[in-house]
Parts: sequence; structure tokens; C-alpha cells
Amino acid sequence: MNFFIGIDGGGTKTKASLVDENIKVICEEIGGPSNFLVFDITVVAESIVNLISTICEKGNIEPSQIKSVLLGTAGAGRQDDAERLENAVQKNAAIKKIILNSFKVESDARIALEGAFFGEPGSILIAGTGSIMFGKDANGYIHRVGGFGRVLGDEGSGFHIGRAGLSAVAKSFDNRNNGTLLTELIKENFHINNSVELINQVYKNNFDIPKITPLVIEAAEKNDEICKNILDKEIEELVEHILAMKKLINTNVLLISLIGGTITTDNYYANLFKARANEILDIKIISPQLPPDVGAALLAKEIFTSK
Repeated sequence: MNFFIGIDGGGTKTKASLVDENIKVICEEIGGPSNFLVFDITVVAESIVNLISTICEKGNIEPSQIKSVLLGTAGAGRQDDAERLENAVQKNAAIKKIILNSFKVESDARIALEGAFFGEPGSILIAGTGSIMFGKDANGYIHRVGGFGRVLGDEGSGFHIGRAGLSAVAKSFDNRNNGTLLTELIKENFHINNSVELINQVYKNNFDIPKITPLVIEAAEKNDEICKNILDKEIEELVEHILAMKKLINTNVLLISLIGGTITTDNYYANLFKARANEILDIKIISPQLPPDVGAALLAKEIFTSK
């Protein structure tokens, strides 16, 4: 029997699943943060090796029996960064005399894609703090739309909506628009009462812009015209992602799984987006079949069997 470990890395916690060759979950374990873009890579490597060791002990399996381990985490879409973490983990494992036959790092989006469709063709639209879309076609090729970050992209995300909301409030302070309920909500919730305080919060105090998004949604739901227009525009941006992916995958019906709190939480914006997406011909929104950590294990098995 072959065994594999899939790991879903995060900024606050990391979840691992030990599975057999039929992708049956034997046991699960939670570890510490594993975002190597935020934390020191040596600390992350040690955390991952400890997690692998713990889950093997829990499953009564030696690490040397694991054919492949795969971690999905933010920032791993760049090959050189992924290789840095791979090397750091192998080095830490060697120091602890733990044998890892194979340890690979992939992006968190890729393992979510594999899990959502059990390795079959499909696409995922992620819209949380940022936004990106990934798809897998019938030939196994991976396609990407968006994901240009907050400076060039992230349309439809919490950051993009929050920034548009703050921009509208800035104009409201200057009397450059007809006013928005959002201004009052920001005063109540964040005590930002004028343009000077807004500038200071954003540029000096590193204000967490996505925190404004729920207030934009609240104002829109209360029929605020400016905030309604913001959400309508962001929804159309996400629709553009879908249409672009549909062309890339070239399938009769594009299957989409939604990921990220901005479009999966039961809120006014998410419901508007889903209603708009359902108007697009030949797409179908479905729930993920497997969680990302098991998707990582599935990808680990794929890498092993393709050797």
C-alpha cells in the first residue's frame, strides 16, 4: 500500500491529511503557520517537518513509507520560491534523520483546484482578500486568469471593493460626489471623520483596506447608489474572469467552484454575483468535492505515479 500526505498551508495554521493510494483519509493533523512569505523559511520548514512527523506517528506509519508529500501554500506559484522551501524542508528533515522520499511545494490555488474536481477538469474562482482564477482542461493543462495582485489586479476581491469604497468616501469628503452612506458607516466603525484622518489611516497607519468591504456591502444592501455601482462593477470584473477562462478551457460546460469569503459567505454581494454568474450560458457552479489538503494529497499521488 502506498501512502501520501497533502498539506494545506496558511498564515495562521496548516492542515495535513495522510491518505492511502485510494485517497482515503487515514488521519488529519493541524500545525502552525506555513506562509514562508510572512515567516522565516527555516521556521516554516521546521513546522512542516514536525507536522509530517506528528501525522505519521498518529497514523502509525514511518515517514519513509510516505511516497510523496505535497504542500500547497501562498507564494509558491513562483518556482524559485517553491524550490527554496523544498530545499529548506529536506534540510530540516535530514537534520532530524527523517527520510522524505519526495517533498514538493505548489500554490494554494493549485491544490484547491485538484481537490474541487478530484483531479478532473474544472475551474476555481478565488475571491477573498485578492482574486484569481485557475482552470484545468481535458488534456491536464493548467490555465490562469487574473492574479496580478493589488496593484495591477485583484478585481472583485475584498481589497478591490474596499479600495473603491474608500475612494468614494474620499470624494465625499471633497464634495466630488453626491454623498454615500458609506461615509457615515466608516465614521461610526473606524472613527475616520475627515480627509486628513483618512489619508493618515491609509498612508501612515497601514489601514487594512479589505475591512471596508463589509461596510460597502451593507451600504449597497441599504440601497446606497454609489456602493451598489461599486459592487456591480466588481461583479462584472469577476464575470470577465469566467468568460476568459471559458475560452481557454474550451469546454461545452465550464464547471466552477467558488473559493474565498467574499463570494462564498452568505452576503448581499455574493448572492448578487451568483445570480449574475448563473445568467452566463454553459457554466455550472458546483461545490468542491475535496478540501484543499486532500487535493494536495491527490496531486502528490499524481506526481509519484507519473515518474
